[in-house]
Amino acid sequence: MVGVSGASGTPYAASVIRGLLDAGEDVDLVVSRASRLTLLDETGITYRDAHWREDLRRWLARGADGTPDAFEAEVGRVRHWAAGDLAAGPSSGSYRVKGMLIVPASTACVAGVALGLSKDLLQRAASVNLKERRPLVVAVREAPLNGQTLRHLVTLDEAGAVVVPASPAFYAGATHIQDLVDFVAGRVLDAAGVPHRLYRRWEGELRGGAAPR
Repeated sequence: MVGVSGASGTPYAASVIRGLLDAGEDVDLVVSRASRLTLLDETGITYRDAHWREDLRRWLARGADGTPDAFEAEVGRVRHWAAGDLAAGPSSGSYRVKGMLIVPASTACVAGVALGLSKDLLQRAASVNLKERRPLVVAVREAPLNGQTLRHLVTLDEAGAVVVPASPAFYAGATHIQDLVDFVAGRVLDAAGVPHRLYRRWEGELRGGAAPR
């Protein structure tokens, strides 16, 4: 399952969703109300519950080869859930998913999940995955981080979540912005155990002997 919160970084979400679909995974998707405003600001795409298939195809096509029509089959393997639908399948532990990826994760989303607020379906689904001991990966996107957010992240780590800062590396030979986006998305998928080819993996020492992290 993928949850998209209101932090800047909607291209990360698109890359993660493409990576999951490329790996043969079906995707349950919840896009928060705040993230829709961010998506509009960052891409010009309006994400609407009533037209989510069309909007998602446009979103996935950005940063990827091909037109929105090229993602018709892929979108057929996505199940969209309205952010305000607290009666949706993922709000229950009996609804089967392999885990959840929150990308990007805003500090408000991090706080809501850490405190168990369940103010919308995204937060509720994250809490469900924690209580069911399923993988939860939180790709936090904020800088700098204050003490309150750091404490919330520690709470999530102690509860079993994996915190992946949206922090791109440069050792993989990035030449375009999309390369940096795909690196972060790849690290999110790595944390979830999903195979991908989004970035070049480290295979030896850099010149000077420094090793990346």
